[in-house]
Amino acid sequence: MTKKYAIGVDYGTQSGRAVLVDLSDGTEVAEHVTSYPHHVIDDALPGSGIKLEYDWALQHPGDYIEVLRRSVPAVIRESGVNAADIIGLGIDFTACTMLPVDAAGVPLCMRSHWKENPHAYVKLWKHHAAQDEANLINEIAKKRGEKFLPRYGGKISSEWMMAKIWQILNEAPEIYQEADLFLEATDWVIAQMTGNTVRNSCTAGYKAIWHKQEGYPGKDFFRALDPRLENLTETKLRGEVLPLGSRAGGLTEEMAGITGLQAGTAVAVGNVDAHAAVPGVGVVGPGKLVMAMGTSICHMLLGTEEKQVEGMCGVVEDGIIPGYMGYEAGQSAVGDIFEWYVEEAVPAYVKEAAAKEDVNVHVWLEKRAAAYKPGETGLLALDWWNGNRSVLVDTDLTGLLVGMTLLTKPEEIYRTLLEATAFGTRKIVEAFHNNGVEVNELYACGGLPQKNRLLMQIYADVTNREIKVADSKQTPALGAAMFGAVAAGKEQGGYDSIVDAAEKMARVREESFKPIPENVAVYELLYQEYSLLHDYFGRGANDVMKRLKDIKEKAR
Repeated sequence: MTKKYAIGVDYGTQSGRAVLVDLSDGTEVAEHVTSYPHHVIDDALPGSGIKLEYDWALQHPGDYIEVLRRSVPAVIRESGVNAADIIGLGIDFTACTMLPVDAAGVPLCMRSHWKENPHAYVKLWKHHAAQDEANLINEIAKKRGEKFLPRYGGKISSEWMMAKIWQILNEAPEIYQEADLFLEATDWVIAQMTGNTVRNSCTAGYKAIWHKQEGYPGKDFFRALDPRLENLTETKLRGEVLPLGSRAGGLTEEMAGITGLQAGTAVAVGNVDAHAAVPGVGVVGPGKLVMAMGTSICHMLLGTEEKQVEGMCGVVEDGIIPGYMGYEAGQSAVGDIFEWYVEEAVPAYVKEAAAKEDVNVHVWLEKRAAAYKPGETGLLALDWWNGNRSVLVDTDLTGLLVGMTLLTKPEEIYRTLLEATAFGTRKIVEAFHNNGVEVNELYACGGLPQKNRLLMQIYADVTNREIKVADSKQTPALGAAMFGAVAAGKEQGGYDSIVDAAEKMARVREESFKPIPENVAVYELLYQEYSLLHDYFGRGANDVMKRLKDIKEKAR
């Protein structure tokens, strides 16, 4: 019998990656990465040089099509697989990454008369300039007793769809007016591939306040926000919401020409990168928290009931795996913090020493940081370099490092930053566990677990839980390919459910990271100190971080 394959395309913050997967056992046959030509647009608009304000992060939608144009043909070429044997395609994306499109589905930034308006572009997940709108959404929802609010841990994020749309309305009403739809980038790419504009239940549920039973919040809520938003959901957010694994349509002739795949190939509805990773590590039941670890961390967990958990990013029925409540929380900077330290704060002698040893600076620092025992550095940090996503849901918080002396070494600071992110994860684990959503094991996937053993041991020690690591280096893409196989169905050589696909295709490494009791004891003490700082600076006792930010903005 001829082997069948699917392709998963993982759209990240800096690049997109296509992975060709064998459907019989999940083997990743070929992969290819395309860096986005426009990168992250956070300083000035391409071409015009128009400067962006503080906390902006945009992208160019043309870059997403470029990934399909370059990476999909590349994996077909490299593998030598016949396109006729590739039966399905799925994608995953950062979220909420959204854009305004016109009635023809063309992004407004690709229309000549809008290309110099920043609001016409894709607002990337880490666009934080809608915090004022998010604050008002939360204030008004709380005052009105909106029952959706507890499902999102009591706060709607500035990163999400409604705050970003309202920012557009406030700052560029002409763009709001011109937009026929506001779409998640993942749904826009699916529309380009299939000719069908549909929304996926994952981003709709987690990022746009949609509920399987109740739909969007009522018109009266949006009217209370702003009378101009009253008809938002039935006009600019209209469209069918389909569950994960659904077939969005078949690949169009035009896209078949661009990708080298056959026209009509089954395309699954879009998904979120972290959520796609959950079946990618074989987690299809409760009690197992999956950490998708990269520039940030998304924490994904399945439960059987809808519980209220402080600071969670959302609980969505069928949001990750059909039949379960899918819970999400997250940290908005993890790998980004380590990269900031290496790029912006490490002394020149460290870079020179790493170059002399012919190793990456991170590797050099990790090796030396590993020589310290827990607590030996005398340092402690709060991991808020990009705000706090969970459990405080506040993008105006900033980083903190305490305990430095004239003898403090770079590797000590590096270790402390690793530890800080582990403490942040423990806050999230405890929020779930203490509110009746069990967390018994941790699973890790993404770039960081593959690269940094010290980090994973610290996480095991800080959380006092065993951590299993995905065997795949491209877990979200693997998960996306699984959903592509489900969209194709068993009759075509795919699968009828994501549970069936995960059983055959997902793998974790034999080696896991287990807590070391003496380390656990020391980290317990440090975590208590972390918690004191966390609450002091994060819950209003001292708003110095926000005051500093305010002074900084006024001085610019």
